[in-house]
Amino acid sequence: MRILLVASAFNSLTQRVHTELRARDHHVGVELALGDEPLRAGVAAFGPEVIVAPMLTTAIPKDIWSAHTVLIVHPGPVGDRGPSSLDWAIHEGEREWGVTVLQAVEEFDAGPVWASVPCTLAACGKSDLYRNEIADAAVRAVLIALDRFACGRFEPEPPDYLRPDVGGRLRPEVGGRLRPYHDQRYRRIDWAVDETAVVLRKLRAADSQPGVLDELYGREFYLHGGHDEDRLRGSPGTIVATRDGAICLATVDGAVWVPQLRPRRAACGPPTFKRPATDALGSALPASVPEVPVTPAEAAIRNTWSELRYREEGAVGYLEFSFPGGALSTRQCRALLVAYRQACARPIDVLVLGSARDIFCNGIHLNVIEAAEDPAVESWLNITAINDVVEAILTTTDKLVISALAGNAAAGGVMLALAADEVWCRESVVLNPHYRLMGLHGSEYWTYLLPRRVGATEAARLTREALPVGAAAAAALGLADRVVPGDAETFWDSTRREAARLAGSAELVHRLVAKKQHRPTDESAEPLHAYRDEELARMRRDFAPDRPYHALRRDFVRKVPPAATPPHLLG
Repeated sequence: MRILLVASAFNSLTQRVHTELRARDHHVGVELALGDEPLRAGVAAFGPEVIVAPMLTTAIPKDIWSAHTVLIVHPGPVGDRGPSSLDWAIHEGEREWGVTVLQAVEEFDAGPVWASVPCTLAACGKSDLYRNEIADAAVRAVLIALDRFACGRFEPEPPDYLRPDVGGRLRPEVGGRLRPYHDQRYRRIDWAVDETAVVLRKLRAADSQPGVLDELYGREFYLHGGHDEDRLRGSPGTIVATRDGAICLATVDGAVWVPQLRPRRAACGPPTFKRPATDALGSALPASVPEVPVTPAEAAIRNTWSELRYREEGAVGYLEFSFPGGALSTRQCRALLVAYRQACARPIDVLVLGSARDIFCNGIHLNVIEAAEDPAVESWLNITAINDVVEAILTTTDKLVISALAGNAAAGGVMLALAADEVWCRESVVLNPHYRLMGLHGSEYWTYLLPRRVGATEAARLTREALPVGAAAAAALGLADRVVPGDAETFWDSTRREAARLAGSAELVHRLVAKKQHRPTDESAEPLHAYRDEELARMRRDFAPDRPYHALRRDFVRKVPPAATPPHLLG
């Protein structure tokens, strides 16, 4: 079918739906909802048989949904309505939830239901849930709805709010009603009263956007992210410690970690953006607040916040990293490199790299770069620091290194994964192995890593087209070696079993011998430093003050919408 995706942004869910539909040989185009007239023109130009809206923040004009079947993806079960569905679910501690695909009508979220898929909600942040449980349920619901549309016999029905499996699931006082926007009135933390569990729900319901508005040292900030702390205590609402850019705020019965802050936008001021919390506070943070470090090994056995965790199971080491938004700053790259080298010094045979359930890595940290006194200098420091991590992985010859992707990866994060001997992906993973949309040539040894995986022709196509690649397609291309179905827990169960099997197998010895022989052969053909030098020479030009990268980065960080749908998405 000719399917047009209409979305407010080409976000993670829209990309996931895009890859799933293309994998099923549908002709897929994307039109960003940037205004009624451009949307009308885009629909007319594409001529869709059906329109799917994975993520919308504005209404589709009546003349479009009157002329076409428009399927809206709503991140809530049948009967739930409103623009803050997932926020309310987390805020109220829901554990059973769902995603509904309904037809666009005059009233928001009130149209006939084409499909509904249940899901459970893990105790984590909204963005994590959105990219995992919600995305998985949304894809299943979209595919069911499209199958029903294609058969031509299915008649969608408006939800019956009197049925116990509709309104009753959401409690009688909520079911079938349009719940309000979850604004700061509901998000506000009362530090003198709210227990840790309540604070965490409020923080997690706003972790990506819009954050929780609060005051720190006389300035207003939005708090982003929320993680428990098992030991530190203090006066409720005060900062009792810092760690790797995050701040620890005491509650009435414990403490929580907040990794990022965003200053409240001044009247008529430019848009603000998230930064590591200690960077955002700057000199306002008293020198008396201690930095309380934790080792990756200690973090693995504690209930505390850490970007890095390390544990061992027999001859297998697991280096887990979780960076907010998946971006790696210069500092974070250096910390990861230290942790990686420490893991390599351990008596293990297999080393597994990856996040517990969300983003693997998205490359350099554009927000930190944007906030730097000299963004070009910070860009250079950041790209060389991430290159050092990739080089360390590439030159590890005494261990089998596995990149385990439970979540998405993009740009330099894809190349970081490809530096390992094997890449294992959860079936829901989306890869974006390209740089050009940010006006960059790219580094991280991609000119070596990508062609050796997929060939020069395919590498050129992937970086030129700049489209997302699903896990199944990645495996077919050679970007991934193993694809595991199921949720993140299933993925890691499978990963642990397979890693343990490899560590105890005769196959491992042969693979390590071959690896030690292969590296010098490649080095004699063209040394790694030659790839790096050429890439960095191109990147140095890209970082020059007059290059498009700086404006593209600024718009990306400050979330400035494009003037029109980018041509590569039009299909």
